[in-house]
Amino acid sequence: MEPLKHECGIAMIRLLKPLSYYKEKYGTEAYALNKLYLMMEKQHNRGQEGAGIASVKIVTEPGHEYMFREKGLGKDAIADIFAKVHQQIDETPPGEEPPFIGELYMGHLRYSTTGYSGIKYVHPFLRRNNWKAKNLCICGNFNMTNMDEVFRTLADQGQYPRINSDAYIMLELMGHRLDREVERNFTAAKKKELEGRQITAYIDEHLDIANVLRTTMPHFDGGYVVCGITGSGELFSMRDPNGIRPAFWYADDELVAVASERPVLQTTFAVECDQVHELMPGQALIVNGRGERSLQQIIPAGKLAACSFERIYFSRGNDRDIHQERKQLGFQLRGNILKAIDHDIDHTVFSFIPNTAEVAYYGMVEGIRCLYPGVRADKVVSKDIKLRTFITEGAARNDLAGHVYDITYGTLEPYIDNLVVIDDSIVRGTTLRESIIRILDRLHPRKIVIVSSSPQVRYPDCYGIDMARLDEFIAFHAAVALLRDQDHLDLLDEVYRLCKKQENLPAAEMRNYVRRIYDLFTDEEISRKIVELLKTDDVEADVEIVYQSLEGLHKACPNHPGDWYFSGNYPTPGGFRLLNRAYIQYYENEYLKIK
Repeated sequence: MEPLKHECGIAMIRLLKPLSYYKEKYGTEAYALNKLYLMMEKQHNRGQEGAGIASVKIVTEPGHEYMFREKGLGKDAIADIFAKVHQQIDETPPGEEPPFIGELYMGHLRYSTTGYSGIKYVHPFLRRNNWKAKNLCICGNFNMTNMDEVFRTLADQGQYPRINSDAYIMLELMGHRLDREVERNFTAAKKKELEGRQITAYIDEHLDIANVLRTTMPHFDGGYVVCGITGSGELFSMRDPNGIRPAFWYADDELVAVASERPVLQTTFAVECDQVHELMPGQALIVNGRGERSLQQIIPAGKLAACSFERIYFSRGNDRDIHQERKQLGFQLRGNILKAIDHDIDHTVFSFIPNTAEVAYYGMVEGIRCLYPGVRADKVVSKDIKLRTFITEGAARNDLAGHVYDITYGTLEPYIDNLVVIDDSIVRGTTLRESIIRILDRLHPRKIVIVSSSPQVRYPDCYGIDMARLDEFIAFHAAVALLRDQDHLDLLDEVYRLCKKQENLPAAEMRNYVRRIYDLFTDEEISRKIVELLKTDDVEADVEIVYQSLEGLHKACPNHPGDWYFSGNYPTPGGFRLLNRAYIQYYENEYLKIK
């Protein structure tokens, strides 16, 4: 599996008791800050380009800071941020309120899928105002498909956004609606003849963040979990109506917490699986300034399209359900695997490609042992140290890069045994071609069977995974190669004309015409062509690739039916628009060069 950039991670904590309570019970007012650090480290897998945190101290006097933020870049950003924060706390003069000690906390881990980089694109994003209730800080795990339209909406309101990124534009639109909500309560307070701080107190007490969400979130198309905190103490986390991105929450009489993954909350707060709840599609978890928690349906739930890649690859495998699903993905491939080795169990060794495919490997071996108890299983492939490549010449550099993986010599009988190796997915095929197949061939197996626990990746993702271009996919290259073999490349021209014709249509009227390229061939034909493209002349062994079927995927992950990168069935209109753009870009920038 080539490393993919993918979904970000979020973490939130709202304390429900005075800070003195945590000082007395846990020995520190930084109890929630320390828990936030643990939650973020437990989600380090979700973002290594940058990280950020924000906090709010609800009870303060004018002239004192109450909203704090710290951000950092790089894979060590979490440790760097918390070291800086604790240094600021330790250096606070006696008698003064230390920074970052408060009742609300929000953390974010970033993987960029937009191409933007730099500290200004790291979440959380903060919008300042002298009215506490108008201060807004947001972060999220999201990728929106219609930001051009939302940008125009802001411009039509008379705003001048300074940065064209989805997080910043969302902040400005949401901030605009927050201003209106504060002004609504200001008007109500004046009608009650309140003055001065009485008005502020009234606004803080009656602010309804659900109104802000209901007038903001219907503007967005995409997959998202959006989180926010306000200067007056509100907290919210909202999930998209198709449930594409994940979110979980936990609450007791001391706190409310939100994270991208369930085991993070279980480990951080030492609770059982059933005590952690999933935030449902279109739903928002809201905690108001008084600490009152509510779940509100902001947008009607659509057709469930929870991301299956979350289960196959991205999420931590220590989740109870994900562990079983990954095992099932491997288990149900046994029939196709046995067919590939002609049921010759006595002369076959089974292994896996580290690290995320390990659980699927256990399921695969378990499934085959149900039929053939004498399965030979071993750790044939290992992930070697990351080599630093000082050589810049292409061939020499590729040769070094091809040694990221290594093999255990003597694990099979040369020229007699087959070798079956399972991976979680095959996207670009680069690692297979440049490294894995060649290294496995050094053991001199009679046949190498590469097993993918997921189906063929055929279509771009636009909801948070770094798979935006059609020419990145080995399955797409295989389909085009098959068209070339059949002298049928004119189909690419036809699909291009159809895509161009619908280029200016509303997204809801667009169709997936790229599917026509795949419909001419069976999955097996495409798999065989993929082998031809990946197997180099110096490989002696026969090679076969066995893919998971779509039916098998849905059987293993029944509650996560989102499969658009495999099937082309996008859950929102914006997905078809970005597929359309991706094909036009491929045709004009890549295909026409080689036609």
